[in-house]
Amino acid sequence: MSQTADLSADLSVGVAAGVAARESEVRSYSRSFPAVFDTAGGEFLHAPDGTSYLDFLAGAGSLNYGHNPEFIKRELIAYLERGGVTNALDLVTTAKSEFLDTFGSAVLAPRGLDYRVQFCSPSGTNAVEAALKVARLATGRDTVVAFSGAFHGVSTGSLAATGSEYFKRGLYATLPKVVHVPYPDSPLGAFDSLDLLDRVVRDPSSGVEKPAAVIVETVQCEGGVYVAPVDFLVGLRRWCDEHGILLVVDDIQVGCGRTGGFFSFERAGITPDLVTLSKSISGYGLPMALVLMKPEHDVWRPGQHNGTFRGNQLAFVGATAAIRRYWSDGREPDFAAEVARKGALVEEHLRRDVVARFDVALRGLGLIWGLDLRGSGISAAKVSRRCFERGLIVETSGRDSEVVKLLPPLTIADEQLRRGLEVLVDAIYDEWGDGPRVTEDDEA
Repeated sequence: MSQTADLSADLSVGVAAGVAARESEVRSYSRSFPAVFDTAGGEFLHAPDGTSYLDFLAGAGSLNYGHNPEFIKRELIAYLERGGVTNALDLVTTAKSEFLDTFGSAVLAPRGLDYRVQFCSPSGTNAVEAALKVARLATGRDTVVAFSGAFHGVSTGSLAATGSEYFKRGLYATLPKVVHVPYPDSPLGAFDSLDLLDRVVRDPSSGVEKPAAVIVETVQCEGGVYVAPVDFLVGLRRWCDEHGILLVVDDIQVGCGRTGGFFSFERAGITPDLVTLSKSISGYGLPMALVLMKPEHDVWRPGQHNGTFRGNQLAFVGATAAIRRYWSDGREPDFAAEVARKGALVEEHLRRDVVARFDVALRGLGLIWGLDLRGSGISAAKVSRRCFERGLIVETSGRDSEVVKLLPPLTIADEQLRRGLEVLVDAIYDEWGDGPRVTEDDEA
């Protein structure tokens, strides 16, 4: 390493140490990826010393279209330079109007959806709070059903629906009424969730009040990348209809094209009563969150769920640009097909080079994949660290962080996608201790 590089590395260490000395102990990602980042573009993050990192984290799913998409950046700069409104509470602005028109015509109408749109404080957890509150108001009931392994946020209402004990420590007594049932798949194996739900509601002595709503992720990302089967989602919709229970789909992490279609539930052909969106909805990683609801469930009184920043004008501008680029004017089939094609590339690569060699499971669809190293003797956390040392940012998930979770930008180039997969595979082999991986080309 050159003297200049040494000085740059020392500077980064000093900056990181200074931040750590001042920032709360609650920080997390900066512990896993201990570097200082300065600029970003596409699928790359760059440090001040020029080191580049291939990003398979993508802002935990908030950067589906990559870092700083040029076409959105231009729109944002133009909006600011002309003096566009930056904060308007929930006043009507041209930015909001254009977003609603574009979202309605390019996303909702083609799918036959007639949702009302509620803008929340700009975080996913607040969208979940709003969805559960309005479900309770609309039905006059209190109990909500959620699933083991779920993650819906860490504010009080959404935390109650979250499964992990880690986030709830010391807070159980303060949380609203939520009943958790096993997800159709988990580390414990397959489970007939619908049968249990049916027994709970039909049995007057089940001890469970009839729920107001069921909230579900069609793919449990933080829980370990477990994919809900289509027949389960169809059956859940039917069960909710039969019993007058509202179906809430949390599409915060796997919406906006992550699984292929704009909404993750499209593969099941169902229409939820309420949908939560955040993360990538702004197209640029800007804070934005919303709830979609069928008109008959829009029982709010004016200002009953509000927030100073529920009108993020820059996010409206970014979202409108992203939707127009990827989801309108006949472009959607091609974009969704590209996500599916890249997903197949990921699956083929990892099944060939990892699953066929080790006793591990691979789960996912679109461009959300989880490599479950549980029971293999390979530490997912150590694999993640090895990847980071080699210029790849990839996180872990699952009950014990036993799953390597892949969330690359949907727009990633094939060359960089393959490069990241190679880094991951090599890190797994190195962690296993087998030495360098031998490929078919090497053997030839």
